[in-house]
Amino acid sequence: MTPIIRRDSPLAPEVLPLLERHLALMHAASPPESVHALDPGDLATPDVAFFTLREGDAVLGMGAVKRIDAAHAEIKSMHIVAEARGRGLAQVMLDHLLTQAQALGYRQLSLETGVEDVFAPARALYARAGFTQCPPFDGYWDDPNSFFMTRSLA
Repeated sequence: MTPIIRRDSPLAPEVLPLLERHLALMHAASPPESVHALDPGDLATPDVAFFTLREGDAVLGMGAVKRIDAAHAEIKSMHIVAEARGRGLAQVMLDHLLTQAQALGYRQLSLETGVEDVFAPARALYARAGFTQCPPFDGYWDDPNSFFMTRSLA
């Protein structure tokens, strides 16, 4: 079965368990002051384009593009469930987010991820996609537990 990515609601009942897993992982991996993951309600705002990756009825992943300004957006809540990893689905979701950000008119896409070992695969994925390390942006601070990356969409 081919996975399908669709624009979705982070408040959908079938999506909430994935968001809960994501938030639990973020809180387990980082100190509380360094968890920058958004709650479902914060993802369900007009400045966030939220997407799920599904295979049949199973929600296997998610990702969002959050507006910073007319030209700049941030990747938020990108997550693939552990049992579906190793299939290239993170790359599929990232490619979709890049395409959607361009379609929405953004010229730069940035993100914050962790420095802990659990985030090493994510940092490598983003680096392969052309993201490079950058200073904190849009209200973030120089947090020793955060790793900031950005890339041009031009």
